Amino acid sequence: MSTPRIGFIGLGLMGSAMVGRLQDKGYALTVIANRSRANVEKAVSRGATEVTTSKAIAEASDIVMLCVDTSASVEARMRGAEGVIAGLKPGAVVIDFGTSLPGSTRALGDEVSAKGATLLDAPLGRTPSHAVDGLLNIMCSGDKATFDQVHPVLSDLGENVFHLGPLGSGHTIKLINNFFAMTTANAMAEAFAMADVQNVPRQALYDVMSAGPLRSGMMDFIKTYAVDGDPMQLAFAVKNAAKDVGYYAQMAEDAGVETIMSKCALTGLKTAMEDGRGEDMVPQMVDFYAKHFGR
Repeated sequence: MSTPRIGFIGLGLMGSAMVGRLQDKGYALTVIANRSRANVEKAVSRGATEVTTSKAIAEASDIVMLCVDTSASVEARMRGAEGVIAGLKPGAVVIDFGTSLPGSTRALGDEVSAKGATLLDAPLGRTPSHAVDGLLNIMCSGDKATFDQVHPVLSDLGENVFHLGPLGSGHTIKLINNFFAMTTANAMAEAFAMADVQNVPRQALYDVMSAGPLRSGMMDFIKTYAVDGDPMQLAFAVKNAAKDVGYYAQMAEDAGVETIMSKCALTGLKTAMEDGRGEDMVPQMVDFYAKHFGR
């Protein structure tokens, strides 16, 4: 597939950064407005074409990319008279970059196949700042021949591009990844809040913990807010973290098993949302735990 035409749905923080990267690399883009006009207008000012329906995105594109928030959002944009599936051409490729439930992904894959097209799930690792420079981690799964076909495009977006197996494998691994990441982030956020309770300097706690095997990128993301005051090194909202951990729990339930470790992280994230912190970035969970401790 040489210089494919790309349609992009979901120009939020991550999606708009990806669209900018694709435009930097010379791809022709078709976009559709979602919640924010500003990101769409920026893309259009750089040459993208705006349409008004998901069907029109598919009709104009060789590859349709979605980067939206939930499985329900993906399903709403894929199905129906004005959805992506209605406008797909034989041989087209649909790539879901969001974090979705694997069962939903596989069901949509069957519907896309019935149109002679192919669905790949390709959830993302890293942050919008990495997307600007094409340095994402891309966890792709689905038909291997189709993956090989679109690999050059994915490589323009990602530093590490994985093929992980049958359709749904990428979303499965992403949910496990995000469960672990958000459990670690919440534990570190509470650790800093407990340091306040015990009158221990946050920097001193970090110096000791980071000198040993606990050191991780996630620890450093939380530290950049808890100590340095910058929440945007991990530009991932509390509401989105709660969604992903909730999907992990749903995936476990669908498999007939009970998750234990996710319950604490999910309780913290949901309680923070009830406290009006859903739009906060995950590193700001430090403030939630500090308030919970009365600090």
